[in-house]
Amino acid sequence: MYNNNVQTDNELIQRYVNGDENALAFLLEKHKRKVFAFINMRVKNKTVSEDIFQDTFCKVIDSLRKGKYNDEGKFLPWIMMIAHNLCMDHFRKQKRQPNVVNVDGSFLFDNISFSNEIKEDAIIKQQTILRVKDMINLLPDDQKEVVILRHYAEMSFKEIAEMTGTNMNTALGRMRYALLNLRKMMNNKVVV
Repeated sequence: MYNNNVQTDNELIQRYVNGDENALAFLLEKHKRKVFAFINMRVKNKTVSEDIFQDTFCKVIDSLRKGKYNDEGKFLPWIMMIAHNLCMDHFRKQKRQPNVVNVDGSFLFDNISFSNEIKEDAIIKQQTILRVKDMINLLPDDQKEVVILRHYAEMSFKEIAEMTGTNMNTALGRMRYALLNLRKMMNNKVVV
């Protein structure tokens, strides 16, 4: 068994390249939740998300086998970029742009348990979740992207900066403006 604290992504990649299939399994397990959350927040359809997720890791495996991944210590941003590109391919095929809000309000908030709450509280909570998603969807694309990557894909600002091709201060600034805009929306003030 691999210890997450001992094995870096690059060590696991090297072990996989040297024939250790378990290293790849551990590496994929380590990042699958973040990658799936990122994809699902973009496409808003669990079935399509699962397909893109599988395609993402097929491309990762294929690239690793062909030696196309260069060891720069940026494995997660590399996977996220592959996932991002596959999402964009999906939208090009569908001739529409991605939105943050799920039509049915599903995914990350599906796991919230309302079993101990009264129905009214559950309804209020769900309405609040949907309202927040709606507000995130109204943000400018660069701010929306940072919010999704930070809060739904749980990426660090450094990883976000690498993935978006900006510096960390820009990523932080976009998050700051996103939070300010969300606060204004919550107070029903003019946005952006």
